[in-house]
Amino acid sequence: MKNLNERLREVRKKLHLSQENVSKAIGINRTAIVEIENGRRKVSVDELAKFSELFRIPVDELMNGRANELPAQMFARSFGELDEADQREILNLIEFKKRMKEHTV
Repeated sequence: MKNLNERLREVRKKLHLSQENVSKAIGINRTAIVEIENGRRKVSVDELAKFSELFRIPVDELMNGRANELPAQMFARSFGELDEADQREILNLIEFKKRMKEHTV
């Protein structure tokens, strides 16, 4: 079973977030993120809540290692929180990426 530090690193990478992005979002320096991910620093309750909010994963799941949400599920939930203009922009980007892949195959 993975430790909290391993789960935090794994989720951060799945979300394609840099340690710098995470450090800015939760208000601690990047060195602290490195130490947390390497198991050399414990996570405070406040920091755990911030990780949970940023990653959109319940604290219980982060702590106990239950299956994390799939990226598509996280995307769907986040997508619904956007306004219509932002949703259209993302859909256009997805369509653009599909067309680009069709032309490179």
